[in-house]
Amino acid sequence: MKRTPAAQPEVATLFVAASEQDSNLYYATKFMAPDPFIYLEIKGERVLVMSDLEMDRAKSQATVDRVLSYSEVEEKAKAKGIKAPTTVDIVHVVLKESKIRQLLVPANFPFIHATRLQELGYSLKPKRDPFYEQRVVKTAEEVRHIEEAQRATEEAVAAAHAMLRRTETKDGQLWLNGAPVTSEGVKQRINVALMERGCIAQHTIVAGGEQACDPHNEGSGPLPAHRSIIFDVFPRSATTRYFADMSRTVVRGTPSPELVKLYQAVKDAQEEAITKIKDGADGMKIHQGICARFEKAGYKTGMVNGRMQGYFHGTGHGVGLDIHEAPRISRTGSLLQEGHVVTVEPGLYYPGLGAVRIEDMVLVTRDGCRNLTNFPKEFHLD
Repeated sequence: MKRTPAAQPEVATLFVAASEQDSNLYYATKFMAPDPFIYLEIKGERVLVMSDLEMDRAKSQATVDRVLSYSEVEEKAKAKGIKAPTTVDIVHVVLKESKIRQLLVPANFPFIHATRLQELGYSLKPKRDPFYEQRVVKTAEEVRHIEEAQRATEEAVAAAHAMLRRTETKDGQLWLNGAPVTSEGVKQRINVALMERGCIAQHTIVAGGEQACDPHNEGSGPLPAHRSIIFDVFPRSATTRYFADMSRTVVRGTPSPELVKLYQAVKDAQEEAITKIKDGADGMKIHQGICARFEKAGYKTGMVNGRMQGYFHGTGHGVGLDIHEAPRISRTGSLLQEGHVVTVEPGLYYPGLGAVRIEDMVLVTRDGCRNLTNFPKEFHLD
């Protein structure tokens, strides 16, 4: 006798978060809020439970099926004998009619809510990112948003480079209008230019000399002459919420022959890696190819005097509503797919010599990729 497979229990999706910080929640609702709210997917229906403060805005802006008033649901909970309903009590009241007892939640779901839901008899299954798999494959509209942020990035960096071109070299530093040019001053120029173009920048990197040898050092103090200066700029559009990401390395003055050679090695490796990106390509193999290329050229990676040098970060990452998202071009890697937007950003870092990182964003296509970055790769700012 053939057995009939047991019916799978229905599962609801639950978020309790602020969409201003949670990109998955923003992706699901297209509603931006600074405070946590409840979002449920119940039997194909998408439901928000919002505070009275946000009700009207949620009804007009959120891409959901129904918006419930938190205070009205709260009254229902009180009518059931709950004196001071919590967020979880509100969720329980909304879910009770559906009789669903299994919940799919994001991996960062608040522990305090999870334990209370379990006490009420719910079974929770956490899901790692990408919570919504379709997020990693960008639509034409999403690519357009990313490109708009990238154009603003390029204009801002061009303004900063123009500023450096006007500098003079003196005492190993860059000077403009009788004062040393600082990382802070150049970052301000970039960030203000981005703001004027509707983008918000945080942690912009303008790091020169020894500071550039630490990949996430944002840079501080006077900028050096004759040594490499890394620009890494990754703003978010204030309207669409999509990021861009670009790195360039420049020098003002006369670099050493070794530094010129280092720059060329990184540029060649970056451009070769871009040619290998296409639908179905293995991000791990692309990364390994760059590592092997650097090793063959004599650029070793390892710990020296307690500090890492060489090539010790990934080659690329996805870009979208988060600055770092799937997929990865790295030692762990991912299979690339048509529609992915990824960075390609190898770098070499040697204290005493200097550092170089060059980064473009590309859109993966069936037979290759389209570079979304138009900015030139110039080392010497003459």
